[in-house]
Amino acid sequence: MSTSQITFLKGHGTENDFVIVPDPDNTVALPDSVVARLCDRRAGIGGDGLLHVVRSAAHPEALAMADQAEWFMDYRNADGSVAEMCGNGVRVFARHLQRAGLVGEGELAVATRGGVKRVHIAGEGDITVSMGRAVLPDEGVTVTVDGRSWDARNVNMGNPHAVAFVEDLEHAGDLFSVPPFAPAAVYPDGVNIEFVVDRGPRHVAMRVHERGSGETRSCGTGACAVAVAAARRDGADPARTGDPATYRVDLPGGTLVITEYPDGGIDMTGPAVIVAEGVIDPAWLETVTG
Repeated sequence: MSTSQITFLKGHGTENDFVIVPDPDNTVALPDSVVARLCDRRAGIGGDGLLHVVRSAAHPEALAMADQAEWFMDYRNADGSVAEMCGNGVRVFARHLQRAGLVGEGELAVATRGGVKRVHIAGEGDITVSMGRAVLPDEGVTVTVDGRSWDARNVNMGNPHAVAFVEDLEHAGDLFSVPPFAPAAVYPDGVNIEFVVDRGPRHVAMRVHERGSGETRSCGTGACAVAVAAARRDGADPARTGDPATYRVDLPGGTLVITEYPDGGIDMTGPAVIVAEGVIDPAWLETVTG
């Protein structure tokens, strides 16, 4: 990796926080080890993940989407592993582009490994992301923590989720490590696991273990998966009833509003904040890549 100066920003969406590396021409190499060190909260900048901001035409994984979306969110988990999508990350990604003057208010298309996502930027207020459709595979898993077990609903939002409804969020344990689930073959590439309690009509609260990151303050795709699972549990299926289903989802870092429409499309609305920007010290970076 070049030791020339690399700029970065720090942002969050409902306290799901990210290191942002603007790199329009895809010239910055980001091996797993560097991403993990940048996301380290003690030895690096700190974040639940990293948003590598690249023009779609400059990245081989996004080239096929370049005619639909100028920008590609090359998202990495905190351990450096590649991920398909991050709902909070898309909002923060869009806020960065707006703040940098690269896009304005209104509609924006963002390429991700989970497909092209449509974003609506409303000034400096909340950002809405069209998250696509949920896929509900028939096969679920049983999640077990400290001797308690729950059947978890399998929901795919471009990345895999297992949604368990529990009596108390404390039953999820510390969520530092992956909660055991079986059969493991249902999620061969790992899974994000959500624990959910009811707060009121169409109002739930959740905690989540994110694959590759541990417990995070918020998970956008997880909130969508939870809303869909709660709707089906509650007998609400917009494709069948013709009526949208909207759920408020409280997370440790804030609140997201999720709406599923009769055509299957899902919108997620919530805040996105840029809190700092700076330059990565080339000497420090040299010790990481060394």
